Amino acid sequence: MADRAKLTAYGLPRKPFAIRPAPHERDWMDATSQRYAYRCLPLNIANAHGWELLCTEGFSAWWNGKPSLDAIAITPDVAGEVPAISHFGHGIVTFHVNAVFRTEPGYDLMVQGPINRPKDAIAPLSGVVETDWTPFTFTMNWQFTRANTVIRFDPGEVFCHLYPIKRGDIERFDPEFRAIEDDPELYAEFKAWSASRAGFLSDLKDPNSPTSGDKWQKHYYRGQTVGGGDIASDDHRTKIRLRPFSIAPSTSERNGR
Repeated sequence: MADRAKLTAYGLPRKPFAIRPAPHERDWMDATSQRYAYRCLPLNIANAHGWELLCTEGFSAWWNGKPSLDAIAITPDVAGEVPAISHFGHGIVTFHVNAVFRTEPGYDLMVQGPINRPKDAIAPLSGVVETDWTPFTFTMNWQFTRANTVIRFDPGEVFCHLYPIKRGDIERFDPEFRAIEDDPELYAEFKAWSASRAGFLSDLKDPNSPTSGDKWQKHYYRGQTVGGGDIASDDHRTKIRLRPFSIAPSTSERNGR
Protein backbone atom coordinates (compact mmCIF):
# COMPACT_ATOMS: atom_id res chain seq x y z
CA MET A 1 0.00 0.00 0.00
CA ALA A 2 1.28 3.46 -0.86
CA ASP A 3 2.23 5.79 1.96
CA ARG A 4 -0.75 7.66 3.29
CA ALA A 5 -0.91 11.44 2.88
CA LYS A 6 -2.17 13.96 5.38
CA LEU A 7 -5.07 16.37 4.96
CA THR A 8 -5.65 18.64 7.95
CA ALA A 9 -8.48 21.07 8.67
CA TYR A 10 -7.66 23.64 11.36
CA GLY A 11 -10.96 24.85 12.77
CA LEU A 12 -11.30 28.52 13.64
CA PRO A 13 -12.08 29.65 17.22
CA ARG A 14 -15.77 29.70 18.01
CA LYS A 15 -16.74 29.12 14.38
CA PRO A 16 -19.10 26.24 13.45
CA PHE A 17 -17.68 23.63 11.11
CA ALA A 18 -19.06 20.31 9.84
CA ILE A 19 -17.31 17.97 7.41
CA ARG A 20 -17.81 14.34 6.42
CA PRO A 21 -16.68 11.83 3.78
CA ALA A 22 -19.02 12.13 0.83
CA PRO A 23 -21.47 9.20 0.80
CA HIS A 24 -22.25 7.04 -2.21
CA GLU A 25 -25.99 7.59 -1.83
CA ARG A 26 -28.10 10.35 -3.36
CA ASP A 27 -31.82 10.90 -2.75
CA TRP A 28 -32.56 11.20 -6.45
CA MET A 29 -30.70 7.95 -7.14
CA ASP A 30 -32.67 6.21 -4.39
CA ALA A 31 -35.85 7.39 -6.14
CA THR A 32 -34.98 5.88 -9.53
CA SER A 33 -36.83 2.71 -10.50
CA GLN A 34 -35.26 -0.23 -8.64
CA ARG A 35 -32.48 2.21 -7.66
CA TYR A 36 -31.30 1.85 -11.25
CA ALA A 37 -28.92 4.83 -11.07
CA TYR A 38 -26.61 2.90 -8.74
CA ARG A 39 -25.75 0.55 -11.59
CA CYS A 40 -23.67 3.37 -13.04
CA LEU A 41 -20.29 2.77 -11.42
CA PRO A 42 -18.75 6.10 -12.53
CA LEU A 43 -21.57 7.90 -10.68
CA ASN A 44 -20.96 5.87 -7.53
CA ILE A 45 -17.22 6.54 -7.50
CA ALA A 46 -17.68 10.25 -8.20
CA ASN A 47 -20.30 10.60 -5.45
CA ALA A 48 -17.83 9.49 -2.78
CA HIS A 49 -14.72 11.12 -4.24
CA GLY A 50 -13.95 13.63 -1.49
CA TRP A 51 -15.34 15.27 1.61
CA GLU A 52 -18.44 17.40 2.02
CA LEU A 53 -18.89 20.57 4.04
CA LEU A 54 -22.33 20.93 5.60
CA CYS A 55 -24.44 23.97 6.45
CA THR A 56 -24.56 24.43 10.21
CA GLU A 57 -27.53 26.78 9.88
CA GLY A 58 -30.28 27.06 7.28
CA PHE A 59 -31.22 30.13 5.29
CA SER A 60 -33.19 31.38 2.30
CA ALA A 61 -31.89 33.71 -0.40
CA TRP A 62 -33.46 35.73 -3.20
CA TRP A 63 -31.85 37.70 -6.06
CA ASN A 64 -33.54 40.51 -7.99
CA GLY A 65 -31.34 40.06 -11.07
CA LYS A 66 -29.14 43.16 -10.60
CA PRO A 67 -25.33 43.13 -10.14
CA SER A 68 -25.16 45.14 -6.91
CA LEU A 69 -24.28 43.66 -3.52
CA ASP A 70 -27.70 44.53 -2.10
CA ALA A 71 -29.46 42.73 -4.95
CA ILE A 72 -29.43 39.54 -2.86
CA ALA A 73 -31.58 39.20 0.25
CA ILE A 74 -30.46 36.49 2.67
CA THR A 75 -32.78 35.42 5.49
CA PRO A 76 -31.25 33.09 8.10
CA ASP A 77 -33.41 30.60 9.95
CA VAL A 78 -31.83 31.72 13.22
CA ALA A 79 -31.53 35.46 13.82
CA GLY A 80 -27.92 36.56 13.90
CA GLU A 81 -26.62 33.31 12.38
CA VAL A 82 -25.78 34.16 8.76
CA PRO A 83 -23.92 31.29 7.08
CA ALA A 84 -23.65 33.06 3.70
CA ILE A 85 -23.42 36.63 2.44
CA SER A 86 -23.50 38.72 -0.73
CA HIS A 87 -19.80 39.57 -1.12
CA PHE A 88 -19.12 39.79 -4.86
CA GLY A 89 -22.44 40.93 -6.29
CA HIS A 90 -23.66 39.61 -9.65
CA GLY A 91 -26.01 37.13 -8.01
CA ILE A 92 -23.24 35.31 -6.12
CA VAL A 93 -23.85 33.85 -2.67
CA THR A 94 -20.66 33.38 -0.65
CA PHE A 95 -20.02 30.84 2.10
CA HIS A 96 -17.02 31.32 4.38
CA VAL A 97 -15.25 28.03 5.10
CA ASN A 98 -14.46 28.08 8.81
CA ALA A 99 -11.17 26.21 8.65
CA VAL A 100 -7.66 26.55 7.27
CA PHE A 101 -6.84 23.44 5.23
CA ARG A 102 -3.30 22.12 4.82
CA THR A 103 -2.22 19.46 2.36
CA GLU A 104 1.09 17.67 1.79
CA PRO A 105 3.72 19.59 -0.23
CA GLY A 106 2.78 19.71 -3.90
CA TYR A 107 -0.93 19.11 -3.36
CA ASP A 108 -3.75 21.57 -4.01
CA LEU A 109 -7.36 21.34 -2.90
CA MET A 110 -10.10 21.12 -5.49
CA VAL A 111 -13.02 23.10 -4.09
CA GLN A 112 -16.36 22.75 -5.86
CA GLY A 113 -20.05 22.21 -5.47
CA PRO A 114 -21.63 18.96 -4.29
CA ILE A 115 -21.11 16.16 -6.83
CA ASN A 116 -24.29 14.85 -8.47
CA ARG A 117 -26.53 16.95 -6.25
CA PRO A 118 -28.34 19.29 -8.68
CA LYS A 119 -29.95 22.40 -7.21
CA ASP A 120 -32.56 24.54 -8.93
CA ALA A 121 -31.95 28.23 -9.75
CA ILE A 122 -28.41 28.38 -8.36
CA ALA A 123 -25.13 26.73 -9.44
CA PRO A 124 -21.82 26.18 -7.60
CA LEU A 125 -18.56 27.79 -8.72
CA SER A 126 -15.29 25.85 -8.49
CA GLY A 127 -11.79 26.78 -7.42
CA VAL A 128 -8.34 25.24 -6.92
CA VAL A 129 -6.49 26.36 -3.77
CA GLU A 130 -2.77 25.89 -2.99
CA THR A 131 -3.29 24.54 0.49
CA ASP A 132 0.25 23.25 1.08
CA TRP A 133 1.47 26.72 2.06
CA THR A 134 -1.40 29.17 2.47
CA PRO A 135 -2.44 30.24 6.00
CA PHE A 136 -5.71 31.64 4.63
CA THR A 137 -9.27 30.41 4.56
CA PHE A 138 -11.20 30.37 1.30
CA THR A 139 -14.79 30.82 0.24
CA MET A 140 -17.30 28.61 -1.53
CA ASN A 141 -19.46 30.53 -3.99
CA TRP A 142 -22.76 29.83 -5.69
CA GLN A 143 -24.25 31.93 -8.50
CA PHE A 144 -27.95 32.38 -9.12
CA THR A 145 -29.01 31.13 -12.54
CA ARG A 146 -32.49 32.58 -12.30
CA ALA A 147 -33.66 35.83 -10.74
CA ASN A 148 -36.74 36.36 -8.57
CA THR A 149 -36.58 32.84 -7.18
CA VAL A 150 -36.19 31.88 -3.54
CA ILE A 151 -33.55 29.24 -2.92
CA ARG A 152 -32.98 27.29 0.31
CA PHE A 153 -30.00 25.77 2.05
CA ASP A 154 -31.19 23.59 4.92
CA PRO A 155 -29.24 22.73 8.08
CA GLY A 156 -27.01 19.78 7.27
CA GLU A 157 -27.19 20.40 3.50
CA VAL A 158 -23.97 20.09 1.54
CA PHE A 159 -22.62 23.39 0.24
CA CYS A 160 -19.07 22.36 -0.72
CA HIS A 161 -17.18 19.28 -1.93
CA LEU A 162 -13.38 19.10 -1.80
CA TYR A 163 -10.49 16.72 -2.44
CA PRO A 164 -6.71 17.00 -2.91
CA ILE A 165 -5.13 17.00 -6.37
CA LYS A 166 -1.43 16.88 -7.20
CA ARG A 167 -0.26 20.24 -8.48
CA GLY A 168 0.80 20.29 -12.10
CA ASP A 169 -0.26 16.72 -12.92
CA ILE A 170 -2.76 17.85 -15.54
CA GLU A 171 -0.11 19.97 -17.28
CA ARG A 172 2.07 16.90 -17.80
CA PHE A 173 -0.43 15.39 -20.22
CA ASP A 174 0.14 15.64 -23.97
CA PRO A 175 -3.40 15.48 -25.38
CA GLU A 176 -3.63 13.98 -28.85
CA PHE A 177 -6.49 13.19 -31.21
CA ARG A 178 -6.24 10.07 -33.39
CA ALA A 179 -8.58 7.97 -35.48
CA ILE A 180 -9.57 4.82 -33.60
CA GLU A 181 -8.47 2.73 -36.60
CA ASP A 182 -4.88 3.68 -35.74
CA ASP A 183 -5.07 1.26 -32.82
CA PRO A 184 -6.31 -2.01 -34.32
CA GLU A 185 -6.55 -3.81 -30.97
CA LEU A 186 -8.58 -1.03 -29.38
CA TYR A 187 -10.73 -0.72 -32.49
CA ALA A 188 -11.50 -4.47 -32.42
CA GLU A 189 -12.45 -4.28 -28.75
CA PHE A 190 -14.65 -1.26 -29.42
CA LYS A 191 -16.45 -2.98 -32.29
CA ALA A 192 -17.00 -6.06 -30.13
CA TRP A 193 -18.44 -3.88 -27.38
CA SER A 194 -20.67 -2.01 -29.84
CA ALA A 195 -22.06 -5.25 -31.24
CA SER A 196 -22.54 -6.66 -27.75
CA ARG A 197 -24.29 -3.51 -26.64
CA ALA A 198 -26.61 -3.45 -29.64
CA GLY A 199 -27.49 -7.11 -29.14
CA PHE A 200 -28.10 -6.61 -25.44
CA LEU A 201 -30.45 -3.67 -26.01
CA SER A 202 -32.31 -5.61 -28.69
CA ASP A 203 -32.72 -8.71 -26.49
CA LEU A 204 -33.79 -6.53 -23.58
CA LYS A 205 -37.08 -5.91 -25.38
CA ASP A 206 -37.87 -9.63 -25.30
CA PRO A 207 -39.17 -10.57 -21.82
CA ASN A 208 -38.26 -14.23 -22.48
CA SER A 209 -34.61 -13.60 -23.30
CA PRO A 210 -31.84 -14.21 -20.74
CA THR A 211 -30.92 -10.55 -21.12
CA SER A 212 -34.22 -9.40 -19.68
CA GLY A 213 -33.25 -10.96 -16.37
CA ASP A 214 -29.84 -9.32 -16.36
CA LYS A 215 -31.30 -5.80 -16.76
CA TRP A 216 -27.87 -4.32 -17.45
CA GLN A 217 -24.44 -5.24 -18.79
CA LYS A 218 -21.82 -5.55 -16.09
CA HIS A 219 -18.56 -5.46 -18.06
CA TYR A 220 -17.45 -2.07 -16.78
CA TYR A 221 -18.73 -2.73 -13.26
CA ARG A 222 -16.70 -5.93 -13.10
CA GLY A 223 -13.68 -4.33 -14.74
CA GLN A 224 -13.78 -6.77 -17.66
CA THR A 225 -13.63 -6.37 -21.41
CA VAL A 226 -16.44 -7.72 -23.56
CA GLY A 227 -14.71 -11.10 -23.79
CA GLY A 228 -14.89 -11.45 -20.03
CA GLY A 229 -12.17 -13.34 -18.24
CA ASP A 230 -9.54 -11.55 -16.22
CA ILE A 231 -10.00 -8.13 -14.72
CA ALA A 232 -8.70 -5.57 -17.20
CA SER A 233 -7.08 -3.37 -14.55
CA ASP A 234 -5.19 -4.34 -11.41
CA ASP A 235 -6.63 -1.41 -9.47
CA HIS A 236 -10.22 -1.52 -10.70
CA ARG A 237 -12.61 -0.60 -7.90
CA THR A 238 -16.33 -0.61 -7.33
CA LYS A 239 -16.29 1.34 -4.07
CA ILE A 240 -14.34 4.22 -2.62
CA ARG A 241 -14.28 4.71 1.13
CA LEU A 242 -12.64 7.79 2.61
CA ARG A 243 -11.71 8.20 6.24
CA PRO A 244 -13.55 10.77 8.33
CA PHE A 245 -11.62 13.63 9.87
CA SER A 246 -10.31 12.49 13.24
CA ILE A 247 -10.14 14.94 16.14
CA ALA A 248 -6.55 15.47 17.22
CA PRO A 249 -5.83 16.42 20.86
CA SER A 250 -5.10 20.08 21.47
CA THR A 251 -1.64 21.29 22.50
CA SER A 252 -2.76 21.73 26.10
CA GLU A 253 -4.20 18.21 26.15
CA ARG A 254 -0.95 16.79 24.77
CA ASN A 255 0.95 18.65 27.50
CA GLY A 256 -1.33 17.21 30.17
CA ARG A 257 -2.99 20.49 31.12
